[in-house]
Amino acid sequence: MTRDIQGIHHTGILTRDLEGLERAYLSFGFTLSPRSRHLLGGRPGRPPVPGCTADRCALFGGSYIELLGIVDESAPDPWHTKAMADEYEGFRLLNLDTDDADAADRRLTDAGLRTSGVLELERGVDTEEGPRTVRARAVHIDPRSTPEGHVGIAQHLTRRYVHQPRYLNHPNGARGLGAVLIVAADTEFDGITNRYTRMVEATARYEGPVAVLETAAARLEIVRASHAGDVLPGEPVPASSCLAAMTVLVDDVDDARKVVESGGTVTQPTGGGFFVSARRTYGVGLFFTRG
Repeated sequence: MTRDIQGIHHTGILTRDLEGLERAYLSFGFTLSPRSRHLLGGRPGRPPVPGCTADRCALFGGSYIELLGIVDESAPDPWHTKAMADEYEGFRLLNLDTDDADAADRRLTDAGLRTSGVLELERGVDTEEGPRTVRARAVHIDPRSTPEGHVGIAQHLTRRYVHQPRYLNHPNGARGLGAVLIVAADTEFDGITNRYTRMVEATARYEGPVAVLETAAARLEIVRASHAGDVLPGEPVPASSCLAAMTVLVDDVDDARKVVESGGTVTQPTGGGFFVSARRTYGVGLFFTRG
């Protein structure tokens, strides 16, 4: 296990219908932070500029789910989010967590991965102390080498302004992200698995058809597209390789299921909890399990 990557920093669901995405996740029993516009740096060393995106987040104290929307088509797009949405909307972003973006960037480059270098991000937020600026640093892996989605490493510089205690209590009892499931085209499976082993410095072990990579705080699961139906029966797959599902850890599975279903969403039982189809979640399978 690497020292510069601890687990999942955040996952991102991308849409041009941010209001609809917000309504859906509120109905699932998530507490969401207020909407916030982004300031984005396009190149290393460049100051952030107002971008075309805004977000609301389901925050868990460590990891979080970002509900990311394109809210101003005329604004600058230094992180190429509009092109990403043009390809398809849904579960498009996976960022792993680091406390040292510079060290992570050097190590990934030394491991043969092409990166963006270290980029700067800012966004304004309200806190109980008054308005503050969230600051973060990110390293993007070259998206031409990540067919499953846009993948990177992120570092909080102002974690306390993101994971504010008033947003950490969720009616569904959510406590964190336990795993991300990646579907890999059969021809790309070995390359994708090898890349993540280099990123997190872990050896893959197999649970049936699923390759599992453990980090300090979460796990990555990779399955061949030809076996995707074994773990995601009947689910839509937007691309031959894609970010397909995430596991939400909750205090009590039965209570969480009641909350989700009370919002009008159909759930399916699983061995350790329940599942909500990507058809109802803006493009990501949601597993809920106790954790």
